[in-house]
Amino acid sequence: MLYDLNIPWSLDQNPFELQRTISFLSESGYDTLALNHVITGALPSQITNPIPHPPPFSIPPKTALLRRCTLLITDPSLNHRLPALAAAYDILALRPTTEKAFLAACLNIPDHSLISLDLTQRFPFHFKPKPLMTAVNRGVLFEICYAQATMEGGGARRNFISNCLGIIRATKGRGLVISSEAKSVLGVRAPADVINLMAIWELGREKGMESLSVNPRSLVVNERIKRTSFRGVIAVIDGG
Repeated sequence: MLYDLNIPWSLDQNPFELQRTISFLSESGYDTLALNHVITGALPSQITNPIPHPPPFSIPPKTALLRRCTLLITDPSLNHRLPALAAAYDILALRPTTEKAFLAACLNIPDHSLISLDLTQRFPFHFKPKPLMTAVNRGVLFEICYAQATMEGGGARRNFISNCLGIIRATKGRGLVISSEAKSVLGVRAPADVINLMAIWELGREKGMESLSVNPRSLVVNERIKRTSFRGVIAVIDGG
């Protein structure tokens, strides 16, 4: 089973274009997809999940559709409402924009399962093995979104390649999730093409396949267990 856990979603998105992207991913061999809602500002007072479930269009049979939130985080001290945000989605990812936030996401913050960086940016810090492997060892994976490279050019692509190499070398290819972050069908690549592309950037083919299958599957399963267990505890408490 193959996964793409980053299909961008927004309120003003063309649903027909999103349906085309989902259908093309399914035809390309991806079985489980996640619609990704990105939050860039302060969390609202009332946290709700705006991604419709089920979607307002038909999806291919046997395609599992998850709902994910990615929160841009600059100040790690402002994370006291992350548990409520995590509970509203199937997956919670953090996108740190500062070194302080990145280290906190690796070492301390407990509510997310994925760190997803904008690798087209030039970061004022290096990816060191110790914090990255600490994150992996506590069950937090790192996402590499290939459309950031294939749909960009110039400096953005150079930054992506440099950052991608830094993460792969720091983790030795462990604890990675490869997603598309494709805003349209033009950004989607077949699994074999993704593995070949990542091999150019020093991720071995076996690790590449794990990053499309085994690793995202473990993330999805663990998140489902956490949410089911939480709801089960609530049900027991409410039921006396």
